[in-house]
Amino acid sequence: MNTQYLPVSAAEMEQRGWDGYDILLVTGDAYVDHPSFGAAVIGRLLENRGYRVAVLAQPDWHSAAAFAAMGRPRLGCFIGAGNLDSMVAHYTASKKRRSEDFYSPGKKAGLRPDRAVTVYANRAREAFPGIPLMIGGMEASLRRFAHYDYWDDKVRRSVIFDAKADILVYGMGETATEEIARRLACGEDLAGIPGTAVIRSEAPEGALTLPSYEDCCADKRKYAEATATEYREHDPIRGRKLVQAHGNRYLVVYPPAMPLNTAELDAVAALPYTREPHPMYASEGGVPAIEEVRFSVIHNRGCFGGCAFCSLAFHQGRMVTARSHESVIAEVEQMTRHPLWKGYVSDIGGPTANFRHPSCKKQLKSGMCPDRRCLAPTPCRNLDADHSDYVSLLRKLRAIPGVKKVFVRSGVRFDYVLCDKNSPFLSELVRYHVSGQLKVAPEHCVDNVLGYMGKPPVEVYERFMDRYRSLNKKYEKQQFVVPYLMSSHPGSTMEDAIALAEYLKKGGVRPEQVQDFYPTPGTLSTCMYYTGLDPMTMKEVYVPRSPTEKAMQRALLQYMIPQNAPLVRKALLSAGRSELIGFDKKCLVRPGSTKAPVHREGEKNGRNAQKPPKGKR
Repeated sequence: MNTQYLPVSAAEMEQRGWDGYDILLVTGDAYVDHPSFGAAVIGRLLENRGYRVAVLAQPDWHSAAAFAAMGRPRLGCFIGAGNLDSMVAHYTASKKRRSEDFYSPGKKAGLRPDRAVTVYANRAREAFPGIPLMIGGMEASLRRFAHYDYWDDKVRRSVIFDAKADILVYGMGETATEEIARRLACGEDLAGIPGTAVIRSEAPEGALTLPSYEDCCADKRKYAEATATEYREHDPIRGRKLVQAHGNRYLVVYPPAMPLNTAELDAVAALPYTREPHPMYASEGGVPAIEEVRFSVIHNRGCFGGCAFCSLAFHQGRMVTARSHESVIAEVEQMTRHPLWKGYVSDIGGPTANFRHPSCKKQLKSGMCPDRRCLAPTPCRNLDADHSDYVSLLRKLRAIPGVKKVFVRSGVRFDYVLCDKNSPFLSELVRYHVSGQLKVAPEHCVDNVLGYMGKPPVEVYERFMDRYRSLNKKYEKQQFVVPYLMSSHPGSTMEDAIALAEYLKKGGVRPEQVQDFYPTPGTLSTCMYYTGLDPMTMKEVYVPRSPTEKAMQRALLQYMIPQNAPLVRKALLSAGRSELIGFDKKCLVRPGSTKAPVHREGEKNGRNAQKPPKGKR
């Protein structure tokens, strides 16, 4: 295993005998040299191509001094906020400041600025006047167009304007970053690179014109139209060049880069990562984010699930590619030699664990369908539902000497499982790969809400649960499901939230965690939240926006928690559902009490302890 990190200081560069360096890689995360961290991947890739790369992790942004400390890089600065958008990293869905940051040493919050890409880029420009600036990562990727910003509650410009960057890289970024570095070294222009965006003084010919930034600010319908076009054109095969005016300048967004193929993914995975945080964090308690990924493997990229609230479709894209069996096996074998290894692979997953290939053969020539989801509301007739390659991989991993268990902890797309008739996948998943609890995402029980989410009808989830329980019984397993649930998504009325609470109660489901809808940059659901329109149909959508209504919808999903009782009563009264306040077993809450109703026969404390009833709508 390699033990040499990329240098983080002038002293470490001197130890390598460097008299200068080529690229400064700035990140809002602590420096963790592991392939789950974007900065590590980009840094190692550039190093592999022969560039001298230094890492500046979580610098003090209050002046340019920290940026200038290692001297001026020869080629330029590559800047990212980290694995998360910095605003998401800092604030909850209710806009409260988070007290912890798992991507920082000792979980210490506040070590990166709000809007980190912009702040870092401007500090780098101060430190190195005239230097080429490249911005990328999740924050830049999802903010590449004019976008609604939940925290400012307004439409903001593309982040490339605020950062004053020379080029923006969106998506996973390996091929674009490599080409940018090559062009910088050769003194070539940066225009035209797939998976990037630039600013130009004139609109280029042959581009598809989006509503301008000013139009998106003034007219919500124009914003929705722009969002729909951005999503439809986000395809590496059929996508077109897009242009969006910002004042008297033009944002030019080139089509996405092709996803890395299997050989390229394998090569990225084989780069010489130390797979650990830099030792400089040891005295601060290390970097907690490593604990979730140290013994996990990302075997795929992309997701054709099409959830409207998820950023993956607009970042990694919908075309799935996967690593070879040999590559994954080699990574697990390397884990077995780690001093902290105890025999357990924590995850063989990715954006969606059970995707190993493109959703259909047609897309390989024609690209992804612009107006059709692969799975919802019903599976496409061209869907290639096949788990055989994943099953084969998991079997090989179970047989590696020193491996006691191989778990699948990433989310499993349950509707895709049901499409693969007579597959042994679910059977083997239950027998060998569930660590007590399986993560699935029904999200809701009301089909109208599920439609806006891009999820299948609730009866599909119920059919999956029937099979899951049956297999657990067959193999004498005591394993549950952790159902991901979301409150206050666009389309969810108070009546819908009450229906979900009743559904959970009748099924004996007591969720410990509920996600209140979070309008993160760039998603279809965020467009619905801001505009009140479904951008793909341009039809009006009900949106719960007020903090009071959002709090009531969230409380309903955890009606059994005593401190939620006042909000639950308020929600029920506001919806004219006072019959659910009382002492009957159907009631959600007692009158004038902070106590939840007594759970009677048929209700259990475990997650999904018994079958939920059919959804109401």
